[in-house]
Amino acid sequence: MNVAKLLPALLLFAAIYLDGASESSSTRSDQIARAAETMRLALVATRRDFHQHPELSNREERTSRIVAERLRALGFDEVRTNVARHGVVGLLNGKQPGPVVALRADMDALPINETMDVPYKSLVPGVKHACGHDAHTTIALGVAELLSKMRDQIRGSVKFLFQPAEEGPPPGEEGGAALMIKEGALENPRPQAIFGLHTTPETETGLIGFRAGPAQASADIFTITLRGRTAYAAWPHKGVDTIIVAADCITALQTIKSRRIDAFEPVILTIGTIHGGRTPHVIADEVKLEGTVRTFNENVSNQIEELMRQTLTGVTSAYGATFELEYKHITTVVYNDPKLVEESLPSIRHAVGTTNVFEFVQRMGAEDFSYYQKVVPGFFLRLGSGNKAKGITAEAHTAAFDIDEDCLVIGVKVMANLVLDYLDRHALDAKN
Repeated sequence: MNVAKLLPALLLFAAIYLDGASESSSTRSDQIARAAETMRLALVATRRDFHQHPELSNREERTSRIVAERLRALGFDEVRTNVARHGVVGLLNGKQPGPVVALRADMDALPINETMDVPYKSLVPGVKHACGHDAHTTIALGVAELLSKMRDQIRGSVKFLFQPAEEGPPPGEEGGAALMIKEGALENPRPQAIFGLHTTPETETGLIGFRAGPAQASADIFTITLRGRTAYAAWPHKGVDTIIVAADCITALQTIKSRRIDAFEPVILTIGTIHGGRTPHVIADEVKLEGTVRTFNENVSNQIEELMRQTLTGVTSAYGATFELEYKHITTVVYNDPKLVEESLPSIRHAVGTTNVFEFVQRMGAEDFSYYQKVVPGFFLRLGSGNKAKGITAEAHTAAFDIDEDCLVIGVKVMANLVLDYLDRHALDAKN
């Protein structure tokens, strides 16, 4: 066979095929965009309802009930409730055979008092959606509604995971992604991949951020209890002052990063709380410190725990004090599967335009989405939700946090395109 003579014909065929595929993808992307736009008012109303009725981790009863009711009303093939306490897992089967892909949204709020004077202000004192989980749940419900009307174009199945307690369960309780996995959220059927997103106030609405490989740090938390000996403040030499011990411990612990860990390893060691003493006239015999460690290396995380014990032993022994260290690993590194990222980028660019997709820098903020990525390949996106012109710039986990609600439509478009395009690609792979 003379391949050289056939080459022009092969190239022409490839060009026609690729143009047709591109046109088909573009046509569906346009269909999704139009459908998402018609949902704009409903998306805003849903998000505002969730925002007005925030629920803390492992207490998301109302939110869970609404999610389950919506999925049943959309005709989902399966709606499983009470997963990891208040989690909901919904399965939507397409009319064509193919693989399974998952989409995750978190539902819990934070113990932060709402200070914004807006029509959708939180009605629960001391509790606020200050991290965008109200938006994440709204977007996932929007995708669920949109795809439920496009079953004939779904090659396989879409699994929706509405997760409680992303911010961490209350003391003494299990929760979050780890418990969702433990209770079978990724089984029967198991997805081949999982997608998630997070609002990002420092990024303008309309932009989508991605990063392949390690994208967000792991998070550990610790509690240090220092014990000394009380005495009258007028005779401090008769006691062991844990306030002084704590001050030296705080300073010494910072040298772990600056002097005992490879300088090229991203590490944060933060003391977030300090509690001790009852009166200015008495030497405090006990002080408690709480903090967090963030890193991109599991081995470094384990190394830091040991270095903390060494440091605390040295400082406390110098004063005649003692200590207890409780150290707990909360999340692992968010690792976006490079192959999944690469094959997904065209879908995102179709949805929002090439110039609106950018690579974001590694973030020290943690996310328990990382646990799903330990089981199946995952891709966690950053959804621009800020708007400087509207004054929406406050960081997450602050009382002034808000989102530009235009990001809701964008989130629905992006996630719907990602899911359908993934199923198309891998349904074809299975055939071949």
